[in-house]
Amino acid sequence: MVTSLGYKILYIGFLSTITCFLALASDNNPLQDFCVAEANSPGGGAICKDPETVNENDFFTTGLHKAANTSNSLGSYITRINVARIPGLNTLGVSLARADFAPLGTNAPHIHPRASEIVTVIEGTLQVGFVTSGPEYRHITKVLNRGDVFVFPQGLVHYNQNIGNGSAVAIVGFNSQNPGTVAVANAVFGAKPHISAYNLAKSFQINEDMVSELQARF
Repeated sequence: MVTSLGYKILYIGFLSTITCFLALASDNNPLQDFCVAEANSPGGGAICKDPETVNENDFFTTGLHKAANTSNSLGSYITRINVARIPGLNTLGVSLARADFAPLGTNAPHIHPRASEIVTVIEGTLQVGFVTSGPEYRHITKVLNRGDVFVFPQGLVHYNQNIGNGSAVAIVGFNSQNPGTVAVANAVFGAKPHISAYNLAKSFQINEDMVSELQARF
């Protein structure tokens, strides 16, 4: 017979086990050779294409050698190669992207909620950085040149900025087939419906008129 103390020990052990699994969670390991995502299926990989109909094009894409159009307000463009572009990435836990920067262009502060990121500079000079969690909020930053590599830990705010006078290019890898992106400014000031101007004014120590002006831009 399990005593009251025994139940408590079992309960604590159960919670500890669940906590460990959550702490170690990432994309699931594949249970078969591949699970090519069926067209129009959820990105989580619930539906696999019939293996008999799989072909080489399910594991292939092209065009990453082409520079993207960076004529926008940020002066940057991210070409993503994820499971939506290569169905064969489904369940493999990897994806990548090409980042193009105009002179002085920036990839504004953002978060990848489901992946760590590794960036390699192919051309130009980038200043990169991330901010640690509170209460320290340390800004860890580095200037990268061609061939340099830098890592952004999962879930932390980070950015890339071209500090050179010419274009810059980087190739980025993720340990998720679909890392997701949360742009900080867009999330805070462009949320729909809006976060209350009162709340944001208090948070940023500015007046509500300034908040409304910023929200109008997103």
